[in-house]
Amino acid sequence: MSENIPPRRSQGAHRATRGPAGPGGATGTVSPLEPAAPAGPAAQAQIDPRLLVREQGFAGYLQEFKRRVKGGELGSLPVVVGLIVIWIIFQSLNSQFLSPQNLSNLSIDIVATGLISVGIVFVLLLGEIDLSAGAVSGACAALLAVLYVNNGWNPVTAIVVAVVAGAVLGLLHGSFFALIGVPSFVVTLAGLLAWTGLQLLILGPNGTINLPDTGMVARLTSTYFSQVIAAYGLAALATIGFFAVSYVGNSRRRAAGIPTRTMGDILFRTAVLGIVAFGAAFILNKYKGLPLALLIFLAVVVIADFVQRRTRYGRSIFAVGGNIEAARRAGVNVAMIRITVFMISGAMAAVGGVFAASRIASASQATGQSNVLLMAIAAAVIGGTSLFGGRGTAFSALLGMLVIQSIASGMALEGVSNSVQFMVTGAVLLAAVVIDSVSRRSQKASGRA
Repeated sequence: MSENIPPRRSQGAHRATRGPAGPGGATGTVSPLEPAAPAGPAAQAQIDPRLLVREQGFAGYLQEFKRRVKGGELGSLPVVVGLIVIWIIFQSLNSQFLSPQNLSNLSIDIVATGLISVGIVFVLLLGEIDLSAGAVSGACAALLAVLYVNNGWNPVTAIVVAVVAGAVLGLLHGSFFALIGVPSFVVTLAGLLAWTGLQLLILGPNGTINLPDTGMVARLTSTYFSQVIAAYGLAALATIGFFAVSYVGNSRRRAAGIPTRTMGDILFRTAVLGIVAFGAAFILNKYKGLPLALLIFLAVVVIADFVQRRTRYGRSIFAVGGNIEAARRAGVNVAMIRITVFMISGAMAAVGGVFAASRIASASQATGQSNVLLMAIAAAVIGGTSLFGGRGTAFSALLGMLVIQSIASGMALEGVSNSVQFMVTGAVLLAAVVIDSVSRRSQKASGRA
């Protein structure tokens, strides 16, 4: 007599891990290793009902928007609204705030700290912290200056060595954290102290190394593409690229039998992006043109966002940040993810240090110190990256830096002291964390956290 053996359970049932669900950074149950969903009725049963709103026109999106707000899935909405309010207030106080010159200067001022913040976003996605980023940026800027000025190295080679050095320092932090188990807070706090001392040692007794005003490093933040076509060409490329990606994504969804965006929805989103992009290009062309530093920053943000949301490695980062045990059971190499994320943070800190040195044409004891680290972390959080891990995008660094630098620029025009600027920025940071906490609570209440 044969025994009744129960059917074996598919391993795919154990592979659900937390990952990103869309540009807003909301998380869902996605596995970086999960096989493609089967076609037919089984696939239809797995479709998220929220996707169906795409076929219901404006009414469907309005209903979905209300559901997302009630469920705490706010995405970048609070920071965008806050940025608009900040600009309206400062423009009403001083008509020079939205002038082409001030906005152009603001677009360069956000670059150095913003690049550091991009690396911080990767670490925060794991639910960890990197307190050494400012010190790493200062030490690598000092290394760049010594190699470039004192030793006469080619500037490109010196920059590459400085960035590699930042990645090596991040490798050290990540190894202690991932392999030995030392908390990231302690490891990076030790790094903050150690690399600050290394920075002072590299700079020597003078404490400052001036860079050539006309050299390549200085030109990173002093170069503008004055041709009108440069800024408008970038705006057109961004708009066309967004439409192409959306259209191809729609085609793939349609082929897979998944509800798709309506063409009107795609055109509307493209139009909004186009208005913002061409508006920014118009403003920049009214002054000196497209800054090279801003172009590099935007390219880094787009690449980082692509890595985070469109690659297996990026989905693994979200998985580890959302639920480390589930990610481990799904086959994610947790130690590798942790180590490489801190390497990215170290490398981006070094890149930020290079641009900070370029901005003032020197590397000194003040590079990467003072409030640089705090502003980099604040920018990531204000921009929408969760301190609890598993939610955020590289665009958080861009949005957060725009908020912080807009406050600093507006108050500088009004002659407000730095003390008040710090207090206002602190209040904005607290508001961002409160919104994040309330959002997580709402998601838990609705069963989506």
